[in-house]
Amino acid sequence: MIGSRVVEGVPALTLASAAVGGIEATFVPGAGMVGCSLRHRGDELLGQRRGLRAYVADRATMGIPLLYPWANRVGRRHFEVAGRKVTIDPEVTPVRLDADGLPMHGLLSAATGWQVERHEALADGALLGARFDFAAHEALMAAFPFAHELRFEAALDGPRLTITTTVRASGDVPVPIAFGYHPYLRLPGAAREDWHVEVPVREQLRLDAQMLPTGERVDAEVFAGRLGARTFDDAFVAPADAAPFVLAGNDRRIELAFLTGYPYAQVFAPSADDVIAFEPMTAPTNALVDGGAELPLLAPGASYDASFAITLADGA
Repeated sequence: MIGSRVVEGVPALTLASAAVGGIEATFVPGAGMVGCSLRHRGDELLGQRRGLRAYVADRATMGIPLLYPWANRVGRRHFEVAGRKVTIDPEVTPVRLDADGLPMHGLLSAATGWQVERHEALADGALLGARFDFAAHEALMAAFPFAHELRFEAALDGPRLTITTTVRASGDVPVPIAFGYHPYLRLPGAAREDWHVEVPVREQLRLDAQMLPTGERVDAEVFAGRLGARTFDDAFVAPADAAPFVLAGNDRRIELAFLTGYPYAQVFAPSADDVIAFEPMTAPTNALVDGGAELPLLAPGASYDASFAITLADGA
């Protein structure tokens, strides 16, 4: 149930299950633990976009990337959070910038330094565990001066892939928690307009022209049905009952549920790319700058656990 392969010239580790026609998940420890592939019945379910090489070279997201220590963007390169000054200098710590020059998707995109601690078979699946010592990297600490370590675990159990991320504050100051993931999902063999989607949210965060939250919240209801010509790049409060986000069609159903630690969600479905992302987030976009009470602070010595699951099934 475990193996290895090379993806675009980069070594990767695989997890496999015989459930629902066969599932294989692939992760790349040498490139930020990105989930670069999720195959069901031999079909690729993750958006490859520009591919793994572009992710490594340009931080162009694909697959299931970890966005750390912030998800999406922050509104300034210089700010103070949890009593410490933060300076994000692309010349010191490489980071992707959006069209407005705002830092995007955190500091660990395609990062080296992950240490694999477990890669083992389960009864019907497999498990991959890795550790990253953030405090051991001078350039990262220069941009985010909070000593801590990360643990990543991907467990494939039958038809369900669960990704758990644990942050442990290893220093003597609190650690702001604002990370997330960006799982790009797709339905092979089905036209985008025919994809069935379910987005079980009830509250939306208003965004300004720079895609930063304004602080205003409004009631929201996204109708379940054909994606059609609809597009999304919207922020929501996540379902409190872990109700799954759904992508279905062409005799396949993909459910993505936020299990623990992710009270916010971004939904992204552009018109120019046949993908949809249901993004688990521990805090709203830009929470490091102005999150206030919405920004979790992890006390020294404490841990923060967050997990989400992707479940695959046959049928719509």
